[in-house]
Amino acid sequence: MSTRLRALDSSVATKILIGVTGLALFLFLITHIIGNSLFLLGPTIFNTYAHTLTSNPLVPVIELGLLLIFLVHIVKAVKMFGANKQARPIQYERKEPAGATSRKSLASSTMILSGFWLLLFVVVHVKGFKYGPEYEGPGGVRDLYRLVTEAFGNPLIVLFYVVSMLVVGSHLWHGVSSAFQSLGVSHKQWTGRLLTFGRVAAVVISGGFVVIALWAYLFGGRS
Repeated sequence: MSTRLRALDSSVATKILIGVTGLALFLFLITHIIGNSLFLLGPTIFNTYAHTLTSNPLVPVIELGLLLIFLVHIVKAVKMFGANKQARPIQYERKEPAGATSRKSLASSTMILSGFWLLLFVVVHVKGFKYGPEYEGPGGVRDLYRLVTEAFGNPLIVLFYVVSMLVVGSHLWHGVSSAFQSLGVSHKQWTGRLLTFGRVAAVVISGGFVVIALWAYLFGGRS
């Protein structure tokens, strides 16, 4: 009996950790899209914002915390995926629609795949932008605007970025409301509102990043 209870606690704890870390990453994406949207206002404003942000002495601590949150989210998600596969080792021969009231969707069925894609994207993104060329702009600040426009001058990079942002949207489409549900928000009224909120947020965040990438490709070098 105690073994079963420990297994249940482990499963519950895993879902809670996935939910908490997922929401933390969701909040980060909100702040990230707000900051990145300043790119549309030109190099002076964007570079000033970037310099103000990166010169904050707390940034390394925050980055370390984000890395830890990201790793916990990945490890726990993979653990839960593996446990679910073990619980159902034989897949259904044919999948039928679950009905209008079901929350199953392409996004929910591909969460593990979209998660691995985003892991690859984060590695490429951080390598290309955080550790990219150190151009110096007016006032001695890093010219991150130039770095972004040069990167997005390559249509293959733009394509990879746009596809990755669509994957972000897919992940958030199911992940936001699922995270709240994992934390115990199960009332019908709130479930419906959170589902709508998550889907709207998915479209706004992923769409916002796509707009920024396309803007950089089409107009960034002319600012």
